[in-house]
Amino acid sequence: MRTGGQRRLSRRRTRPHPPRGSGGSGRPRRGRLARTIRALLFLSAALLLIVGLVAGGVLFWATRPGPGQGERVHTRWSGTETPREAARRLAELGLIDRPLLFAWYLGFLAPRVRIAPGPHLLERGLSPRELVQRLGRLGSRPVVRVTIPEGYTHFQISERLEQNGICAAAEFRASARDRKLLDELAIDGDSAEGYLFPARYEFFVDADPAELVRQMVKEARKRVARLDAKLEGAVARLRETRGFSERDILTLASIVEREAAVAEERPLIASVFFNRLDDATFRPARRLQSDPTAAYGCLVAPDRAPSCAGYRGRVTPEMVRDSQNPYNTYRHAGLPPGPISNPGEGAIAAVLQPARTDYLYFVKGAAGRHHFGRTFAEHRRAIEAGKATALPLEAENAPTETPSLSPAEIRR
Repeated sequence: MRTGGQRRLSRRRTRPHPPRGSGGSGRPRRGRLARTIRALLFLSAALLLIVGLVAGGVLFWATRPGPGQGERVHTRWSGTETPREAARRLAELGLIDRPLLFAWYLGFLAPRVRIAPGPHLLERGLSPRELVQRLGRLGSRPVVRVTIPEGYTHFQISERLEQNGICAAAEFRASARDRKLLDELAIDGDSAEGYLFPARYEFFVDADPAELVRQMVKEARKRVARLDAKLEGAVARLRETRGFSERDILTLASIVEREAAVAEERPLIASVFFNRLDDATFRPARRLQSDPTAAYGCLVAPDRAPSCAGYRGRVTPEMVRDSQNPYNTYRHAGLPPGPISNPGEGAIAAVLQPARTDYLYFVKGAAGRHHFGRTFAEHRRAIEAGKATALPLEAENAPTETPSLSPAEIRR
């Protein structure tokens, strides 16, 4: 028979022992798990801190100016370059000095930026961030205000755009003569000359040259439409009475713009040209006899006309007699092949609504104003009186003097 103490001992021996290390309540296991989690959080925080410091350092570096002193660099990109390829090329061009950092910045910190294909006008001294803004043609890049004067040619416009960091001059000229773009814009002829409306624009730096052409052409057509509405269908009247197309209107307006130095004389000058086309007594018949047209021919096709070999901005008697110059309106009747400049609203309005006169001649006199005459004798007297002066075509909005040649001398 078992005593009470034996029974208690027996019960203690039969109780199962908890597994070693289980702790019964689970506290040792939870303690180790907590320590593991804390270690992982610490390592993650340390890693994030390191990555943040590196990224912050790269972002700070990306705002620092690059090598160089603002020298412009003309480049062309396919748009398929990887960050490493772009960095290598920029380093070769002297635009960055740490290509690995730039590749990392472009690939990881600006991953959505894609290099815009086509020409780019870059500058040495730009920060990596500014280079990315330009290469991607982002909306965050700087905007430049530029004024295109009335009467500028596309040659002069291209130079002004490059001077303001908007695009390379050669690339703008190429876009203005690009056949595919001209077809898209429904422009006949071999260039957008005449359609590049002179105005004050706001353009992004390193803009797409083709887009600049589109914007200027759109502005020109908007202004013509506004004038047409104001003058109650003047465009249609010119088309019906003279067979003038949009291009013909801009061509004659471009000549008026180049000849006029005083705004209020534009309608008078336009009337002279219309009279020369219409007057049966004017000789040689239907010749506009405009110096700027001959000068423009020497700009766009100097190899076609022997007289252009010595051209220095002033029309000579040899240029007047040169029939190989397609723009020479002393030798070729009617309008020249196309516009010779980009006319403003005033010159276009003068062609749509010219003054009613019987003038056939004009010559520049004092203070930039012209003397108008009905006969060649009057014209010759004005020239001999010493009232005519000469200015080069390159001068802004500057007409050139008319050589004092008689109709017979011009025909020789």
